[in-house]
Amino acid sequence: MNLSKNGKGGPSRLGDLRDLVSLDPLRNAWAGAPGLVRWLVYGLLIIGALALPSQSIGSFMAPSGTDWPSMLSTQIAIYVLLAIGLNVVVGMAGLLDLGYVAFYAVGAYTMAILATKYDWTFWESLGIAILFSALAGLLLGAPTLRLRGDYLAIVTLGFGEIVKITANNSDYVNGPRGVQGIPHPPTLSEFEIMGVQPLKYGLLDSRPYYYLLLLFIVVAIVFVKRLERSRVGRAWASIREDEDAAELMGVPTFKFKLAAFAIGAAIGGSGGVVYASQQTSITPLNFEFLVSALILAGVVLGGSGNLPGVILGAALLAWLPERFRELKDYRMLIFGAALVAMMIFRPEGLWPSRQRKAELAEGTGGMGSMGAEVATPDKPGSGPVEILEEGK
Repeated sequence: MNLSKNGKGGPSRLGDLRDLVSLDPLRNAWAGAPGLVRWLVYGLLIIGALALPSQSIGSFMAPSGTDWPSMLSTQIAIYVLLAIGLNVVVGMAGLLDLGYVAFYAVGAYTMAILATKYDWTFWESLGIAILFSALAGLLLGAPTLRLRGDYLAIVTLGFGEIVKITANNSDYVNGPRGVQGIPHPPTLSEFEIMGVQPLKYGLLDSRPYYYLLLLFIVVAIVFVKRLERSRVGRAWASIREDEDAAELMGVPTFKFKLAAFAIGAAIGGSGGVVYASQQTSITPLNFEFLVSALILAGVVLGGSGNLPGVILGAALLAWLPERFRELKDYRMLIFGAALVAMMIFRPEGLWPSRQRKAELAEGTGGMGSMGAEVATPDKPGSGPVEILEEGK
């Protein structure tokens, strides 16, 4: 058990609380599970995800009067996909990005322009939009990725605002009025299963868009996990833990950081494509800084660097405020207080990876200290946990 000492030399109650909610036993069981069991679990998870839009689940997951499939497709699934992309940048490479909404906007506007001005279909626009989003990541990263910590955060924040202001002032995309008349994806088939036509896209049924986003999420998960276990993932981990040491060991840090930005941007752009085609109209107000902040909060809340934790954190962050909408103005107050409590009692997130948890315990792990001194085993820090323990 983790026995961090308080001022009197006794074990810390906060440390005990973290151990009580530890997921290490589950992680140990999963590490020793045979391949057949793992594939069975994957299959059950996919079946569960496919069954999520059912009304029986929506009856208690959504407040009365709210369309549960619409909440799934326009908020929860979009947030999960964006969080997977941002996790590549923040969780795997350790780069603090506060302007991630810019890539989401690039994907959405590329789709809107190609569809409305050049009559491209959804599937024809998808690849180009993803490519343009990746190029936007390279455009941002090339001149700025030699910066670190809070300096990089400020630059990425500025990039997000530049994209929004450019769209707002450009007559080519109708400025603040945005782009209207974006077509839905073409219907691939009208076959029906259990009352759902999963390949027929329209305005009335949100479930096909959820299944489309679910496909994107599964592809992104497989792609990112394979990257994580490759030479690229190991390079990102070394950069995240200690960029100077990685560079001294011969890792081309700039190249790998640029790759992280491009890959994360491409995943974010794919989410923008689906969002634009479902909403059929977009404006610059859809791409405020708050979107970047919420996605980053979901990554940190779930457990930065651990894909299951990131998915859990993003889903909770999108679902909880909507589920308790009947609390009106108080729901955001309660939600903010819950986030503060999480950062005090479990700063590593709901479901952190072991490696990431160890890095944070040692005072490393990327994203910079943002001007604060980070605690290490041989040097107490000034974080919220240490402050609370000193006040006992």
